[in-house]
Amino acid sequence: MARPAMASTIKAYAVPLTLFLLALYYQLVVLPRSFPPSHYEVLGMKRHSSIEEVKDAYEKLSSKWNSGEEVPSTADFLKVRYAYELLIHPLWKRDYDIYGIDEQLHVLDKVREQHGGDSFSQVDLPLLDAATSDYGDYAFNVITLKDFLSMFKDTKPRLIQVYSDASYRCAQFSNAWKRIAALLEGIANTGMVELGEVQLATYLAERKPTGQFFFRNGLPLFVAFPTGCKTADCVIRFDGELSVDAVTDWFATTILNLPRIFYYTKESLGKDFLAKAAPHKVKVILFSKTGERATPFVRQISKDYRAYASFAFILWREEEAALWWNVFEVDSAPAIVFLKDPGVKPVVYHGSFNNSQFSEVMEQNKEQELPQLRSSTSMELGCDARGYSRAGSDTKIWYCIILAGRQSQELNKMRETVRGFKKYYQVMVDQMQLRQINLSAINKCIQKSDDFCLA
Repeated sequence: MARPAMASTIKAYAVPLTLFLLALYYQLVVLPRSFPPSHYEVLGMKRHSSIEEVKDAYEKLSSKWNSGEEVPSTADFLKVRYAYELLIHPLWKRDYDIYGIDEQLHVLDKVREQHGGDSFSQVDLPLLDAATSDYGDYAFNVITLKDFLSMFKDTKPRLIQVYSDASYRCAQFSNAWKRIAALLEGIANTGMVELGEVQLATYLAERKPTGQFFFRNGLPLFVAFPTGCKTADCVIRFDGELSVDAVTDWFATTILNLPRIFYYTKESLGKDFLAKAAPHKVKVILFSKTGERATPFVRQISKDYRAYASFAFILWREEEAALWWNVFEVDSAPAIVFLKDPGVKPVVYHGSFNNSQFSEVMEQNKEQELPQLRSSTSMELGCDARGYSRAGSDTKIWYCIILAGRQSQELNKMRETVRGFKKYYQVMVDQMQLRQINLSAINKCIQKSDDFCLA
């Protein structure tokens, strides 16, 4: 009786056990072989070995090559030499060990092409120039874990750049980052986290199934915390082009939910912007030399003043300079034009503006200017206070309502109210006239003593 029970048990667990063993084989054998060997494996070492151990391993290999005991191919030599130079540099080794960062593989590819048919002894060394790869002095506004926690005291969103002192790409982007931080001043908190701040950097990194921390698109990495987000679970990572325009547009649109301000050409400005903008709003036209999208602050202004103004951009072209001078008296870019009521001369500001200056001119020019009003008599307006109107001198009861003001939604609502009152009053008048006719007919019947009429 025991054997059939055991057989059924084995049969029941056979399939799950087989699947488990296959998964184990795939993870331990197939998966590791599908990835290129690590730089430590190239040197025949355990991962995370010390710099001294790396030097010892390379010395053993090079002594065999120099003695003629082994003659490596140029390709193998380049792999070993590259691994050696990378792993004896403290910052490169740190970035590779913790985050798997290896920015200089393109150098290895270039040298391979250069010395493909040469002997390994003809390769110029070193492959990597460590002296030109230390870029620690470009950083600013660097934050620690303590600084990071203090950033959550206010409600502003946050933009963090994760970088490495040994990263060439981060150094190249340093000036662009300073401009991004300046454009977000007053709107968001910004800061830089160096990979050496391991606890914070790994908190902001992603994690592979193997457990290793990594940065999907390399460095620099931009991580945004929207308003109300205080943990890594709700962060949004930037994965677009590395440029001031792309990063600020992403942050303004995705994180701040600010509207875009569109560009128009000389052909489309009139029909697509001026003709479609609300007539009661000031038209604000910004001329740009670069064609960059509106900064977050300008977008915030457009959102704050949307009840007063409509905004548009125009890319400045020298061949169109005469046109814009004749139309708006704009002779160069950058410039800002405020178009108010028809017939009112445009207000033009030339030159660049910082955030406070732009706020000031926007506040000064948010209202339309009414042209000079002409004097009119009540009779010319169709309303005479002496009891006569254009409806005729026989009118016994009449009303006169005059609406005055610039074109706006409020004025339109008042017009609708007056039109509604006019319709209601006309119905009342018609009903009163009908009643008077009926009373008159009844009186005539009574005077004639007409039985049919009385019935």
